[in-house]
Amino acid sequence: MKKSLDTIVIGLGAMGSAAAYQLSKRGERVLGIDQFSPPHAKGSSHGDTRITRLAIGEGREYVPLALRSHEIWREIEAATHDELLTVTGGLIIGNDRAAPSHGVSNFVQRTREAAQAFGITHQMMTAKEIRKRFPPFALRDDEVGYYEEQAGFVRPEACIRAQLDLARQNGAEVRANETVLEVIPSGSNDRVTVRTDRGSYEAATAVLTVGAWIRQFVRPDLAQLFTVHREVLYWFDAPGKMEEFEPGKFPIFIWVSDRDMDLLYGFPDVDGQGVKVATEQFTTSTTPETFQEQVTDEEIATMQRHTRQYLPGLTGPCKKAAACKYTCTPDFGFVIDHLPDHPQVIVASPCSGHGFKHSTAIGEMIAELAMTGQTTIDREPFRWEKRACSRA
Repeated sequence: MKKSLDTIVIGLGAMGSAAAYQLSKRGERVLGIDQFSPPHAKGSSHGDTRITRLAIGEGREYVPLALRSHEIWREIEAATHDELLTVTGGLIIGNDRAAPSHGVSNFVQRTREAAQAFGITHQMMTAKEIRKRFPPFALRDDEVGYYEEQAGFVRPEACIRAQLDLARQNGAEVRANETVLEVIPSGSNDRVTVRTDRGSYEAATAVLTVGAWIRQFVRPDLAQLFTVHREVLYWFDAPGKMEEFEPGKFPIFIWVSDRDMDLLYGFPDVDGQGVKVATEQFTTSTTPETFQEQVTDEEIATMQRHTRQYLPGLTGPCKKAAACKYTCTPDFGFVIDHLPDHPQVIVASPCSGHGFKHSTAIGEMIAELAMTGQTTIDREPFRWEKRACSRA
């Protein structure tokens, strides 16, 4: 039996939970479906903490998303009394020879230019100044830093849980452990049917926020735009020095480098879990079916060896490690658009490894797009055509 709805949101991670909340907040009849039980560690929206920053080196088009997301997280915190966003300050380190980050060269300078364009409070720091203020960092003399006071981290699992709870309070239905098999737009483009392993549902609009599973829901030429990569997160101990890594003393950081590991990012010691650090790799790809969840001892040993070049105080053992999925486009951009030829299906994927900080604002954009066809924040940079051009 089909159940008539306004919107069906498929995939309830960062983007999907935000969309379900924003749609339900506006009075829409919403059904959210996830093949697992969100929040979960099967996709791209886990790991205890995610970096948030306001000046975005990947491109100025992302800054309005970051600014609006901070506002929405504070609104959700007020409604739920949950702690979602923690401001620690953020440091982006690099030099003139640093490797590109998310397809962007001169990442530190690009971040600074974005801050200047939007009036975001920041300061530039020399290696000497960084060493004095943040002793754990082992900088080279030619490295500089961009420091942003309002940067910090969000708690992904808590963010997802809070938004789904609010969506339910607003009348949305959330169905976990239910797998979507097919999304069938009507010939008249005014309805869409979603078929799952448990039943069939009909709505005016369907939203695909499915992350690494996006390829199975779009036609082959669009599927080619998406590549899934396996990334690993690590939490290390710093015996005798953990006080230096407390949130009030140590910032979130992104370090673009010309060393043998060209990117390292990390967080303070949050809730005694250890200092979380990670790098990124885009040389090997995977699929949801072949993804390796277990982190090997060899991976941990290699990461620990590399990390000590940057943070020599992290001499303790790895307290835990986790793998996650990055779903990337060729230029590391986002897709927030209708499915071509089917305006009743909205695609909001992928995050290309830098999306969680923007997710609440993207949820708002999805709601606006579903209900009015227009968005307050310009979505022109996130259309299919932009990603297709980047591949050409």
